[in-house]
Amino acid sequence: MARGLFARMLHATERGAFPGLRRAVWKGAYTTLSSIWREPRWRFMNYGYLPPGPPFALDPAEEPERAFIGLYHQAVDGLPLAGAEILEVGSGHGGGAGWIARHAGAKLVLGVDRAAATVARARGLHPDLPGLEFRIGDAEALPLPDASFDIVVNVESSHCYGRMDRFVAEVARVLRPGGWFTWADMRSPGMMPDLERAFAHPELEPMAATELNEGVLAALDAMEAEKAREIARFAPLRPILREFAGMQGSMLRRSLETRQALYLARRFRRR
Repeated sequence: MARGLFARMLHATERGAFPGLRRAVWKGAYTTLSSIWREPRWRFMNYGYLPPGPPFALDPAEEPERAFIGLYHQAVDGLPLAGAEILEVGSGHGGGAGWIARHAGAKLVLGVDRAAATVARARGLHPDLPGLEFRIGDAEALPLPDASFDIVVNVESSHCYGRMDRFVAEVARVLRPGGWFTWADMRSPGMMPDLERAFAHPELEPMAATELNEGVLAALDAMEAEKAREIARFAPLRPILREFAGMQGSMLRRSLETRQALYLARRFRRR
């Protein structure tokens, strides 16, 4: 039953059906996760990424979260972070925004998320970190001034949006000229034409495109045992949580393995 429900959600997303309902369903799903997943370790709400080659540097205290931090490291590596004003859209529990705020030397890191419970959870997990803020906000109608940020980060959030083109237009609006937009998320091959049309904004210049499937699968492997221990605490919800978490045998995991789901990363420069 859980797998069938998850499959129907993904299929509706792929067809672009009922965007308003889809936004509401995903918001409800993540609000529920925020309310039941109280372990402070789970500051991140992504599937993770472990790049090939030598591991990137982390503080010892951050090592348990390496797999999750990996998606943010690849997103911002090499960007001009020092002194920047950085916006993360879809900031979830704030793990990524918090990691950037601790290490980037940024002037401001603002995390925006549509779910009030998720924003409250992010604030509780990151008290008193200088230069870090969290606000409620809609990715398709950001409550922010024009040309107010140097970098916009969007990691594993846009699959929840009703209109990707509206989100991209909002990113272009809030970026300063010369600013950067860095994005990572999953799409099926059938969704690629719509994604390319959404990204074809006249004020955004494509700079880089990468497929991350192999590194995401490595991260899922690395976190399998720990996720299984956490999910075991929620017996009635175990089947659907295993699907959401991309566990071994899940529909999501098999889709990444067979490339029926593509985990992609893109970078753009504001003209």
